[in-house]
Amino acid sequence: MNDANSNNLAARWRLILGRYSDRALDQVQLDAEQLRLERTLDYLYNREYEQRGHVAGGSRHGSLDDSQLTAINWLNQARKLFPQSTFERIQTQAVERYQLDALLKDPQSLKSLEPTPQLAKALLTMRGRMNAQTRDAVREIIQTVVEQIVARLKPNFINAIHGRRNRFRRSLIANSQNFDWRRTIRENLKHYNADLNKLIIQQPFFNARVQRHLPWTVVLCVDQSGSMMNSVMYSAICASILASLPAVKVHLVLFDTNIVDLSHMAHDPVEVLLTVQLGGGTDIAKAVNYCERFITQPNRTIFTLISDFEEGGSVAHLLNAISRLQSQHVKLLGLAALDEQANPVYDIQMAQKLNERGMSVAALTPEHFAEWMAEVMQ
Repeated sequence: MNDANSNNLAARWRLILGRYSDRALDQVQLDAEQLRLERTLDYLYNREYEQRGHVAGGSRHGSLDDSQLTAINWLNQARKLFPQSTFERIQTQAVERYQLDALLKDPQSLKSLEPTPQLAKALLTMRGRMNAQTRDAVREIIQTVVEQIVARLKPNFINAIHGRRNRFRRSLIANSQNFDWRRTIRENLKHYNADLNKLIIQQPFFNARVQRHLPWTVVLCVDQSGSMMNSVMYSAICASILASLPAVKVHLVLFDTNIVDLSHMAHDPVEVLLTVQLGGGTDIAKAVNYCERFITQPNRTIFTLISDFEEGGSVAHLLNAISRLQSQHVKLLGLAALDEQANPVYDIQMAQKLNERGMSVAALTPEHFAEWMAEVMQ
């Protein structure tokens, strides 16, 4: 390996390890751009080493205290230096892992953050530490993130739930989920181009959708114990989308060992998220029993339990409650908790017991949840 490549590799390790590598990599020469990267990374990750009691090596660029690099300047610099995905991860760790006080107490700093679901969840978990001005800035971030997710998910729910495809009636709405590929191929076969060996589509066809007018009651029973923020956020958003659909009545109940009925604000996911208090134990049976009061037309009711299924209360009471609902022909769905990488995190044995009592259990993203609910409504 030549000297240039060797120094470049050493420089990358220097950026990864930070100033604490000075003793081992004190001969590494960083250029101006690399020094800016190191300065920006060190402003945040130096907190990790200080918490562990490490002593830094000599700094190449002097002190990095707040008088030289403020939170707002650090954010602006990090946004310019790193790719978008890397910047979003850094800013989320600043709030979630290192609880950077300068960001949490300064509304202007908060307004400079890039609104992402990860940042929104981090801010929600520590909103109790914020003053009134900061809470307003947090609300704006949550609102922006919610609007972005609603814009992405709502078409899925409308297309999946509002009506099933009607293959006998043509639609003028060009929507990929309504695309009638069979008829499109059949009607355009006359346009086959032998020279190009391609079928030329001059007229695509789309199926209309049948409107459903019979009402449905959807009960969302959502676990708000400490590990459920990811599921709570999407549950609140899904509830608001369902509440906006005609002929769907939504009840939204959050629980740990206590029960919070937020049905009256199901249409407002931002307010729901600002109301959530994560933590505590889990009493699923108590929550299911509470939700039974909403079931007046069992065969037109979908009860969805969104949880990691780790029952802290009576397992027997929970299973009996699910059996009662099943005997009334309530449609029972169990949506397992997902982690940050959309991997299922739940008690498999309990899920199996619920399934044996008539509850369909799955670990699905919100997009697929819409399709699942539509299948149940058929």
